[in-house]
Amino acid sequence: MRTDDDLDAVDARLGARLAELRAERGWSLGELAERSGVSRSTLSRAERAETSPTAALLNRLCAVYGRTMSQLLSEVEAEPAPVTRAADQPVWQDRTSGFVRRSVSPPHPALRGELVEGRLTAGADIAYDRPPVAGLEQHIWILEGALVVTAQETEHRLGTGDCLRMRVWGPTRFRCAAPDGVRYLLAVVRP
Repeated sequence: MRTDDDLDAVDARLGARLAELRAERGWSLGELAERSGVSRSTLSRAERAETSPTAALLNRLCAVYGRTMSQLLSEVEAEPAPVTRAADQPVWQDRTSGFVRRSVSPPHPALRGELVEGRLTAGADIAYDRPPVAGLEQHIWILEGALVVTAQETEHRLGTGDCLRMRVWGPTRFRCAAPDGVRYLLAVVRP
């Protein structure tokens, strides 16, 4: 299990990578704020790793940079091997929302699919205002608990063993509907 120090190190590398992506495009914080809808101060704090970015913030930045969240997070981890042992799978945590994300199969530049394990604590509610990549295909398989997923204004109530397949074009929302939290497998396929 990763410690708080490990998670802080990931946040520091993530902040540095976010600053690099902005610099590669020649954007000021103001330009990125306009493109992402995130305040300059929040972007600055995330880039300096003064705060751990939320899943919603990373989603907005991924949309601007044309990456999935797994792609972005993999850029701050080591090059993935063909086999990734459970103890070595990168874990990222949004402490604000109660979301824990494990990259089961880190993405590879030549491949379009990836597997992610998600965990939400009881009562967690995460809203994404747009997909990181328009038309992203997602398969959500509930391993334990219950999850309510809203996509394209349709609410899907999922319980253990249920699987939802969808293409993401607009806002989505993930709400934990179980008193003990929910654990699910997310298969992501880039268009």
